[in-house]
Amino acid sequence: MRRRLIDAKWLAVYMLGPALLIYLVFAVYPSVNVLYLSFVKWNGLDPEKVFVGLENYRYIFQNDPVFWKAFNNTMIWTFLSLVFPPLIGFVLALALNQRIWGRSALRAIFYMPVIIASIAVATMWRWMYDPFYGVINWTLSHLGLDFLIQDWLGDGDIAIYSIFVAFVWQSVGTCMVLFLAGLQNVSLTLIEAARIDGASRWNVFRHVTLPAVSSTIAIVLVLTVINSLKAFDIVYGMSGGGIFEDTQILALWTFVQSMNIFDFGRGSAIAVILILLSMVVVVPYMFWLDTRRNKA
Repeated sequence: MRRRLIDAKWLAVYMLGPALLIYLVFAVYPSVNVLYLSFVKWNGLDPEKVFVGLENYRYIFQNDPVFWKAFNNTMIWTFLSLVFPPLIGFVLALALNQRIWGRSALRAIFYMPVIIASIAVATMWRWMYDPFYGVINWTLSHLGLDFLIQDWLGDGDIAIYSIFVAFVWQSVGTCMVLFLAGLQNVSLTLIEAARIDGASRWNVFRHVTLPAVSSTIAIVLVLTVINSLKAFDIVYGMSGGGIFEDTQILALWTFVQSMNIFDFGRGSAIAVILILLSMVVVVPYMFWLDTRRNKA
């Protein structure tokens, strides 16, 4: 019996070994290397790296005005991401969980933007937002709503929100699918029992459906925060950060510092800050999930 247990452990090692090796090489090592680079001065070309300690962080917090603009935009983006994609996705999931004609086709249609490459979405929406030839301003003009016509990506006051609309259009499908999966766990017996007892649709939703999908809601919110913090492609493709950095976000500013300015130290420091912001969300969620499992 003991020999069989030992053989099973070695079998597990052999099976997990390749995946673990790939994870160490492509996930753990880059993360550790980014942390190391955040403490050095390096342009990506010189063979030697100069250790500067916390100087990169000091410069970012005290002397880099774009960092704080990118930080504020990232916080706005994250807050809006917690509201609109999950809310719209949940409403769509509730509607498409009903027995309606063409339900499967509608699900596919609403999910389709998710499978389109972000850079393609950015190109499409950038054309739609074109102030002279874009379909949005053309539609507003033909509807007699000329006062609503804007330079959607050129106006620094609304550019970040214009890009966010494209992000919502692409990300709603993911939230919808996750909520649809969660709704499958709602007990039909409990719903029928509540209706027999005279509960209204709102009470059934509030006291039966909502508690049943609470775990799904937590998962969707955590994934949404992570995706919003690492948003890059769609902002880069639609504005590149803006002429006056009005649409700059942390993930894009990391790229600009490293690949355009060739300051990998400061770029890595911003990446580390972004990782820490992600951990602020992920770590409490992991503790909550572990507590929930222990209670179960």
